[in-house]
Amino acid sequence: MSTPALTTYQRHHLAPTYDHHVGRLYPAMVRASQAHVVMLTEQGLIPAERGARLLRGLAELRADTGPAPAYDGGFEDTYYLLEKRLAAACGIPTSELDVQLARSRNDLDAGVFRMLLRDQLVEVLQRVVDTGRTALDQADRYADVVVTGYTHRRPAQPTTIGHALAGYAEALTQQAATYADVIDQLNVSPLGSCAFAGTDLDISPARVAELLGFAGLVTNSYEAVAGADHLVRVGTLNARALATGARLARTLMDWLSWNWVTTPGDFTQGSSIMPQKRNPVVLEHLVSYAGQAAADAASVLNNVGAAWWEDSNNATTDVQVRLWESNDRAERFFALVGGFLAEIAPLSPPSREEIVASGATTTAAADALTRHGVPFRAAHSVVGRLVRAGGPDTWTPEGVRAAADGIAGPLDDAAVADLIAAAVRPELVLRRAQADGPGAAAVRTQVGALRTALDPVAERLGAVRDLLRAADEALDTVAAELGAR
Repeated sequence: MSTPALTTYQRHHLAPTYDHHVGRLYPAMVRASQAHVVMLTEQGLIPAERGARLLRGLAELRADTGPAPAYDGGFEDTYYLLEKRLAAACGIPTSELDVQLARSRNDLDAGVFRMLLRDQLVEVLQRVVDTGRTALDQADRYADVVVTGYTHRRPAQPTTIGHALAGYAEALTQQAATYADVIDQLNVSPLGSCAFAGTDLDISPARVAELLGFAGLVTNSYEAVAGADHLVRVGTLNARALATGARLARTLMDWLSWNWVTTPGDFTQGSSIMPQKRNPVVLEHLVSYAGQAAADAASVLNNVGAAWWEDSNNATTDVQVRLWESNDRAERFFALVGGFLAEIAPLSPPSREEIVASGATTTAAADALTRHGVPFRAAHSVVGRLVRAGGPDTWTPEGVRAAADGIAGPLDDAAVADLIAAAVRPELVLRRAQADGPGAAAVRTQVGALRTALDPVAERLGAVRDLLRAADEALDTVAAELGAR
């Protein structure tokens, strides 16, 4: 018997959408259906024997991990595939199914979308926490490795590898807390909202939520199916976090090119014609990942903004692939960043002479004069005269006094000595006491504070994992018990 030809709508929308969605949606729909049937049975909304039959059929579907059938037009989408396969597993026609009693495709979709995004973000957050800890380990290890800090792509002031990495770790710590907040926002159940107005039947949405690992319920049933703020937050948070990491990747490209740090061999590819080259193209890919995350976030925002304040595919179904791919990319991004940072080590950081010649110490030289009562603008002008006359390694006490003539007044020996020392000893930055600065002790204190800030996020993540694990075990147990009746 030949298969009927697909209609234009089926061929160009339903079929490709099914192909994109079925692998993720189908298992989640089966799981959500198990919890729903357990609740219907416990509430006495369906007879125990019918509930048992449905649970046995759902268990059979859950155990079948083979590929989904190809789209042939015999069902509309994954939702109806589930009904078709469940009826077959139960040995009944679809007309005798109760699985959709007190449930709509609207709240089912909203529920499984939250389940899938929650599970993905748990893994993304784990990567962010791990990467943050790696960055902190390296910041602590290299807190005394002095390098030239840049602004606007020009040498600016001395800093350290540890200072730069602790800065990125602080950004990761803030992002980790935000990911945990987004998981909390996602992890409330819309199931029970039905189309959007609920039902007169005596259902227990809280029981379904409990069995699926949700921490609570969406407060309003209209928001439960119409709302998309949680979807926007997922896309935009990924874009934000990856953009920050991409900026670090570009800085690391420079560090590698200047041989300040080693090039991790595991993260390189060879040249097709130059045998001496190993290219750290992973850093280029990270920048591209960030651009893709931004594009996905823009797509989500555009779709949500184009939708009505009601259940609308623009704001829900049609953004899912963008979010799934964004989350997958985010997890890989942080795995790559963390792996890369774990393997870098100082190779040939800039020498004292190179840092001094770059002019990076001149601000410290001007600051040194201010400690002796010279106004900053006057001190700045003195150093400016010195720089125009030659590099700091050429400055002499006589030259400093000449440069100060007519600007800062007579300088005593201590002021002159302090200016010259600050100008030719970039390693003095390691003694800087400012709490947020690049001083070695300060950086290590920052590392300790950021580790402490990451710990509660890791605990929140562990609590979510425990909640999901306990819910899985509870649902398996009760579904098996009721299915055996």
